[in-house]
Amino acid sequence: MQRIGVIGAGAWGTALAMAARRAGRDVVLWAREPEVVAAINGSHENTPFLAGVALDPAIRATGDLAEAVRADAVLLVTPAQHIRTTTAKLKPLLASGTPVVLCAKGIEIATGSLMTEVTAGELPGTPLAVLSGPTFAAEVARGLPTAVTLACRDAALSQGLAQALGSLTFRPYASDDLVGAEIGGAVKNVLAIACGIVAGRALGDNARAALITRGLAEIARLGQSLGARPETFMGLSGLGDLTLTCGSLQSRNMSLGHALGQGQPLATILAGRNSVAEGVYTAEAVVRLAARRGVDMPICQAVDAILNHGADVNATIQSLLSRPLKPEGA
Repeated sequence: MQRIGVIGAGAWGTALAMAARRAGRDVVLWAREPEVVAAINGSHENTPFLAGVALDPAIRATGDLAEAVRADAVLLVTPAQHIRTTTAKLKPLLASGTPVVLCAKGIEIATGSLMTEVTAGELPGTPLAVLSGPTFAAEVARGLPTAVTLACRDAALSQGLAQALGSLTFRPYASDDLVGAEIGGAVKNVLAIACGIVAGRALGDNARAALITRGLAEIARLGQSLGARPETFMGLSGLGDLTLTCGSLQSRNMSLGHALGQGQPLATILAGRNSVAEGVYTAEAVVRLAARRGVDMPICQAVDAILNHGADVNATIQSLLSRPLKPEGA
């Protein structure tokens, strides 16, 4: 796996391009925006999405999707709600047997499908893997130590991908639980918005710790209802990712929640950003999926109510705190 194609040149796609290049691969990075292509190829910096990070000059950006997918493996890093559209465009271009690594974290709103389900439907027979875990794009791009989950049912493919992407500072750990890796990565974004609201309302570290812990229980309940293994949620793509995203305003989702907690309207917050906070969209999808599976997810329901149904922040917090007491494992 010498040539790696990266589809999506936001902050995370650019960071993964740097990780692959640091591992010694030839990297082609596809961007939808011509100005991003020009910036990466001209000044070796993704100024719109990852300003201040010097990129390896060997990383080549392109606006030609066909060129990017002429690769030994493809990393799909477009936002979750655009995965179906992107994979449909890839279908006539992707060579048979080329593995696709799903790097977006979310659940499709329209169908409640995981990213692997969407991709398998659009690209039947394509070998799939999921890359998830505690990662801030800027730190990965700068080469700071990072560990991730690389979930794949084919052990040989998993090993090949790990060797292609791994380095001293980017360490993929193998798993075969794709569903667990996906659920952890998707739901933690919703919980990070909740933690941001807690911080914005100055409710304290005790409240944030309680929310992370009870949020992890929500992740596990939903994941197990879909066939995921409980131990997955104690790993990098579960507890690791949740801890990172709920503990720093570097997180796009936590910072959005923080602004909500301080009283800013959602529309104003979104208008001031050029990057996607996946939890805004995933909240609705998670709540719908949980309802279909009969899974209780009160924190995610509260976030969805605030984001999508005009619920008052203070009233929603009081409602959560007024829930009946019950055994911790329930």
